[in-house]
Amino acid sequence: MDRYVHVKLLNSFIVSLSKTPDYRFALSNGKRVSLVETVGVVVGRERKDKFLRFHLDDGSALLPCILWLNHLYLSPSPSPRDELLFTMAVEQAEEVALGKLMTVRGRITEYRGVKQITVSNLRVEENPNAEILHWLQCIKLGKESYNLRPPLTSNS
Repeated sequence: MDRYVHVKLLNSFIVSLSKTPDYRFALSNGKRVSLVETVGVVVGRERKDKFLRFHLDDGSALLPCILWLNHLYLSPSPSPRDELLFTMAVEQAEEVALGKLMTVRGRITEYRGVKQITVSNLRVEENPNAEILHWLQCIKLGKESYNLRPPLTSNS
């Protein structure tokens, strides 16, 4: 898949991605994925000086997400771009609250053996049907574009 396109996936597919020899991630059909989009409810939130960690539940699995707030710490003299990125990240972090329905886009990463999303952008969903619409889009794309089968879970 194009490495610049956010692939719409359910959390259960994201957490079941396999790692490739070059330390990237692939779907069960072998297609590589690096950027994803998911929709779910925020069920956990931890704010630190340099990051916001939260968990997103879409009904299929819990997915850890991290939004970095360290743009000003990365260089001794931050550029105007760094300051803008920091301001945008802080504004996004303020939107993340327990119980909110959110769309999250970002890069798949792994920390201590657990897959997570390193957030590039997020938004609060005002439409309560956004989650079910995302599910339907994922099912359609999975069948027609991604050629996927449902991931095996411990309940299967």
